[in-house]
Amino acid sequence: MRNPALEFKPDPGTIPTEPGCYLWRDRHGRVVYVGKAKNLRARLSSYFQAWGGIHQRTRAMLEVARGVEWIVCASEVEALHLEYNLIKQHLPRYNVRYTDDKSYPYLALTVQDDVPRAMVRRNPRRDGTRYFGPFAHAYAIRETLDLLLRVYPVRTCSQGVFDRCRRTGRPCLLFHIGRCAAPCTGEVSESEHRALVGRLIGFLDGDTDQAMTELNLRMEQESGKLNYEAAARIRDQLGAMRKALEKQVMVSGRSEDFDAVHFHADELEAAFQAFFVRKGRVVGRKGWTVDRVEELDEPALLTRFLIELAMEREDDIAREILVPTEPEDAATVAELLSEIRRARVTVRVPQRGEKRAFLDTVRENAVEAFHQHKLKRAKDFNARSQALHELQEALGLREAPLRIECYDISTLQGTNSVASMVVMEDGLPRTSEYRRFKIRGVEGQDDFAMMHEVITRRFTRFLSESALPAPERGRFSYPPNLVIIDGGKGQLNAARRALDSLGVEGVELCSLAKRLEEVFLPDREDSVLLPRSSEALYLIQRIRDEAHRFAITYHRSLRGKQMTESAFDDIPGIGPTRRKALIVHFGSLKRIRQASVEELGAVDGISGTLARSLYDHLHRPTRTPPRSREGVG
Repeated sequence: MRNPALEFKPDPGTIPTEPGCYLWRDRHGRVVYVGKAKNLRARLSSYFQAWGGIHQRTRAMLEVARGVEWIVCASEVEALHLEYNLIKQHLPRYNVRYTDDKSYPYLALTVQDDVPRAMVRRNPRRDGTRYFGPFAHAYAIRETLDLLLRVYPVRTCSQGVFDRCRRTGRPCLLFHIGRCAAPCTGEVSESEHRALVGRLIGFLDGDTDQAMTELNLRMEQESGKLNYEAAARIRDQLGAMRKALEKQVMVSGRSEDFDAVHFHADELEAAFQAFFVRKGRVVGRKGWTVDRVEELDEPALLTRFLIELAMEREDDIAREILVPTEPEDAATVAELLSEIRRARVTVRVPQRGEKRAFLDTVRENAVEAFHQHKLKRAKDFNARSQALHELQEALGLREAPLRIECYDISTLQGTNSVASMVVMEDGLPRTSEYRRFKIRGVEGQDDFAMMHEVITRRFTRFLSESALPAPERGRFSYPPNLVIIDGGKGQLNAARRALDSLGVEGVELCSLAKRLEEVFLPDREDSVLLPRSSEALYLIQRIRDEAHRFAITYHRSLRGKQMTESAFDDIPGIGPTRRKALIVHFGSLKRIRQASVEELGAVDGISGTLARSLYDHLHRPTRTPPRSREGVG
């Protein structure tokens, strides 16, 4: 077979010899692969050689590609960094992408708050919070935190509980059982509480010897003063601290920091495990899985992973990273990691000793994670493939619907009408491409007209964006293989008219009615009934339910906002700023209605006169319309 890339091969003389990144695009302009090179001309020329000399995975990419472009960089480090950002931005189909094998919990301390709070949190946010972990199980953090609260009784309650205790002047149960110092009621000042948080952070950072020494000294002092009850409390705190330390596995006899990375792979997939060691103790671990969709050997795969790890953890990465093999471009990788951490990072392969033994333990975890992922993936992949194949056959589609979009309308008596668009690719949700629509041109409750408007708006955007140059196209520029309408024949016909009026071709349509789970097609009088146990029915039910959930969530948020705003209408002096202050202070409209005049007046910006006016407005009697006597005998 002739290499299809030869049809758009650029003149070699136009390709620079400097380092940089290159992007392959398909016929829709979508980026399908991103790569980096020390020498762009030399690297790109390898794609235009004889077809037989090209790797099978590279062939699959070249078969869908319709063009290539490049970006010149000043150095190899800059090219490596740019490649990572381009992959994150475009999510190319033929690049490896590392995904968490599950959502890991962290121990979080909100040090940016006036009164910091300790909590268990997944999916860290970059808001100034200090995170410790991740941990394999949430119960492990909660057990450790429960033990540490006996020594460092910092706040753990929600903002609502904290504000209520502050208003009432009564601390919650956690204070009475010795798990909180009660900064909400002034039992300790904010500065004293922050010092307590600082000591907890020091312990979690690994400064455990100093904490144990201080507690031992305090226990001896209290005992010397014959304060045996205080000494007994400190003795219990020491016991709790020792139990918390036992939960952190000791892996090094020295107080040192390092990250250990290992992986297990076959020709198609790989599983990575990273263990984080601080002060000689394991303080967290995390796993990733990856599809090997591009031609990468193990050193190159490890290079990509180290960049992924550093970008995710930033300055929380250790100064030393242990790896099983030398990564590709080791010096360049170490330089990039050092830039991200803003301090020197060393990547090395331990040959013997306790670090080599620990790396073997990480490898065992990677092997186990790989086998577990394979078992789950085999089941999921087979079910998705079967569902798409069954759907293609049942609906008579020209090809398997790899991209499906589903639309749903949500309205209540014609008010706050909205629509949702959810997307599935390869049978999996693509949440980054979900969209919401606020109905603009339909008055009253006309579902057919609303569906016509939504489909028109979505595919008008598709036509306008697909006409742009490839780099300027948005996500609406890629058409679905199948559009599913939540509803019956009427909604389906409205969608069909919208596509016909725009001249859009090649997009299949169907609708799913809730009553008997009937599937309607535009050109068939009778509905299609999928078998109750078929994977195809489960798939379209799943995407229909997701579209309904997405639409109803948006509808409720608009309705709730409107109700909150209308409650303050016609009250002189209550504008957006004071309205927001009331909601923040009380938390909900219901609590504002329950508040007294004095409590309303305690809100910033609300005077006594305005508080009385607001109270009277919220509690004025509503007129009940007289009951109709029509039909009463």
